[in-house]
Amino acid sequence: MSLPVPAELTAPAWQHAGRQLLAKALAELSYEQLLDPVATGGDGYRVELDDGVGYTFRARRGGFGCWRVEPGSVRRCAGGTDVEATDPLQFLLDAQQVLGLSGDTAGHLARELTATLAADCRLLADDAPSAAELADLGYAELEGHQTGHPWLIPSKGRVGFSAADAARYAPEARRPMRLPWMAVHHSLAAYRAVDGLDAATLLAHELDPHTRDRFAAVLDTRGLPAAEYEWLPVHPWQWDEIVVPVFAADVAAGRIVPLGDGPDRYLPQQSIRTFSNIDSPGRHHVKLPLSILNTLVWRGLPTDKTIAAPAVTAWVLGLAHRDEFLRDHARPVLLGEVASVTINHPVLERIPGVPYQYRELLGAIWREPITAKLDPGERARTLAALLHVDGDGRPLVAELVDRSGLDAREWLGRLFAALLPPLLHFLYRYGVVFSPHGENTVVIFDAAETPARLGVKDFVDDVNVCDTPLPELADMPADVAAALLTEPPEMLCQFVQSGLFAGHFRYLAGVVETHLQLPEDEFWAMVRDEVVGHQKRFPELANRFELFDLLAPDLARLCLNRNRLLLDGYADRPERPHAAVHGRAPNPLALRAP
Repeated sequence: MSLPVPAELTAPAWQHAGRQLLAKALAELSYEQLLDPVATGGDGYRVELDDGVGYTFRARRGGFGCWRVEPGSVRRCAGGTDVEATDPLQFLLDAQQVLGLSGDTAGHLARELTATLAADCRLLADDAPSAAELADLGYAELEGHQTGHPWLIPSKGRVGFSAADAARYAPEARRPMRLPWMAVHHSLAAYRAVDGLDAATLLAHELDPHTRDRFAAVLDTRGLPAAEYEWLPVHPWQWDEIVVPVFAADVAAGRIVPLGDGPDRYLPQQSIRTFSNIDSPGRHHVKLPLSILNTLVWRGLPTDKTIAAPAVTAWVLGLAHRDEFLRDHARPVLLGEVASVTINHPVLERIPGVPYQYRELLGAIWREPITAKLDPGERARTLAALLHVDGDGRPLVAELVDRSGLDAREWLGRLFAALLPPLLHFLYRYGVVFSPHGENTVVIFDAAETPARLGVKDFVDDVNVCDTPLPELADMPADVAAALLTEPPEMLCQFVQSGLFAGHFRYLAGVVETHLQLPEDEFWAMVRDEVVGHQKRFPELANRFELFDLLAPDLARLCLNRNRLLLDGYADRPERPHAAVHGRAPNPLALRAP
């Protein structure tokens, strides 16, 4: 047989991807203080590693004390040689001892880095679109051109996927797919939804009559009463890797029954497990468990949170509907998770201390589609898209600024005015935060490509509330309170400070300074002015501005890569990991003496 080799795996593409990833690794490991670069003059730095090996590079410093390493400037110095460095895997070998990596962690990391490089090669293909072409793409289509998490180094490791899986199911594959459906008996499955959305109503919206009849006939042929089953889509990879081998007893007994493919084609979003319907965009986005390890966690659906998703949605939407500022002025687009099916494994979820991945194996969440929430003339893009720079060095954000007719400063002011007030209001008024990183945050643009409103998704996984008693939280329903994590005020601020400011704005500030000639100090001053302006609008919340202090001189430095490299590694554990904290980072929003 002929062995397939992906066309994008070429020596030039591999070297280019390696050059970019090595620069990112040096920058993020230095930011998280796992490396300690020493200045060598001008913008030059050097890090000393094992066995007399050193790496030199050029870099600029930025907000939160971050590093911006210039790709192509990195050189490896060893044994009297000084050559350009483009190989992150050689760097891993050189740095293992300095970084304190165990052999098993380093080995798994090498695999994840290799998979990330292979995915990056696909994104570097000759047909990669220009910034202008990207600006014309729809919300779902644009997702397939993003480069992944800007902070985590092995951002596309996807442990569990084969090369064929990545070519079929990864966002950058950009291959539309129909989702297979299955019926699961009520002894295993439970349906939850917001008021007015029973299972029959949801299925009538998601499936045409012919498909519903076809699925019902499958059960009827086997003599199985349809009324005793819940219907839901399943990722085809999850069916093959998890349902058939792990739920084999239930398949054999007819408690899980394959029904066939649904009628519509979907594209995966950047999270891989969430899908946008491209044939019927008015139908829901679908979030499905996928038992692969990517970024920090296994990408399943926690059973307890999936059960609570509709209740959390109803509560969050209720807060916004009753609040005059949110309802009538900011008008954020809150993409509610309106229905869910949870499926329990009859054995694995009853084992004390079982690895958390085995409590997240099957289920589905239906999320409101973005298209249904837009005003005439509006369009949506994830915030992550604004970091994209095309093969000719032109950022998408520069294309959008040019199309708007505004200068860079005015356009950024509109961006901050669209995103920050609703996030700040939820925090200050209600002690509620989303996780507004680049993938969860959606920018709603008007017809002139000017940022106009905020969109937010992923409520049940990423909404957190304050552990300090606040009157606005007193009537929170018990099922919502049980599902949401509570955090002290300082850590609650981290969802904005680290999730949005350090997790996205510190990268956007570098793109803006390099390509739009807006100095980074001015960028952060504009962010600070938006925060202060919102505080002035609501002086009655002055005590909350102190409780949730976003303008403090410094903040706890969250470290995503430290978590993987030094804390959790690749070992199974009973609870999902959380970001590591190491030291303090200077806050670029703090007012400083001249």
